[in-house]
Amino acid sequence: MILTKAQYDEIAQCLVSVPPTRQSLRKLKQRFPSQSQATLLSIFSQEYQKHIKRTHAKHHTSEAIESYYQRYLNGVVKNGAAPVLLDLANEVDYAPSLMARLILERFLQEHEETPPSKSVINSMLRDPSQIPDGVLANQVYQCIVNDCCYGPLVDCIKHAIGHEHEVLLRDLLLEKNLSFLDEDQLRAKGYDKTPDFILQVPVVMLCPLAVEGHIIHWIESKASFGDECSHHAYLHDQFWSYWNRFGPGLVIYWYGFIQELDCNRERGILLKACFPTNIVTLCHSIA
Repeated sequence: MILTKAQYDEIAQCLVSVPPTRQSLRKLKQRFPSQSQATLLSIFSQEYQKHIKRTHAKHHTSEAIESYYQRYLNGVVKNGAAPVLLDLANEVDYAPSLMARLILERFLQEHEETPPSKSVINSMLRDPSQIPDGVLANQVYQCIVNDCCYGPLVDCIKHAIGHEHEVLLRDLLLEKNLSFLDEDQLRAKGYDKTPDFILQVPVVMLCPLAVEGHIIHWIESKASFGDECSHHAYLHDQFWSYWNRFGPGLVIYWYGFIQELDCNRERGILLKACFPTNIVTLCHSIA
């Protein structure tokens, strides 16, 4: 789904001060029925993450953490089964999983002899049954399963979706009888920054692809929507590095992108929202 900047801004504006809940996503789908659920979820997640980054500091002051912790303690004393942490996160407009992390760290600082390591915290968030307090374990669990933008559950889902689309792209390349090297094969050859797939250069024949009149040598799969913030970061951190090392390439944003961002075609980076059907394999001998 390719959106104009104006269309994207209209969706983003509807997300201002909207809590990261599945109910909010359903309302967004009702407001924009022509957009796919996956596209809206990706935009929803990205916009919320921008909001969290802008407001992150105020939730991490010692005063804020202590206030949240005391409110948590008072809440569970009244009703330990109620979603105290989840309600608190929604009230102060902070991601439930991140609120759970704050309170868990504060709890362990109070009850453990040594400060908890990051690995211990992460392990407890992935498996709340490891938390040495049953009430807090249940509160953390409620935050994790009800957070659709942050947390270990979301991370696992994003990883699985990313892998799924890489496998899909691999199958499409094989279906077109295109030889390639994948990321693992390239790293085994000593490359550090690599796209997902590079079109293989045989010993005698060079076989790039022509897409809409543009020759490409590599393809990168992104199981997300390409907004300005993420795309400019990818250009800086990945795409231009690929271009410098391997030549022109293609980026597939499977959930769409802002149309105006596809402005580097002549410089050698193309954007598509699906695997291109109008491709031609060019072969010529190497001198």
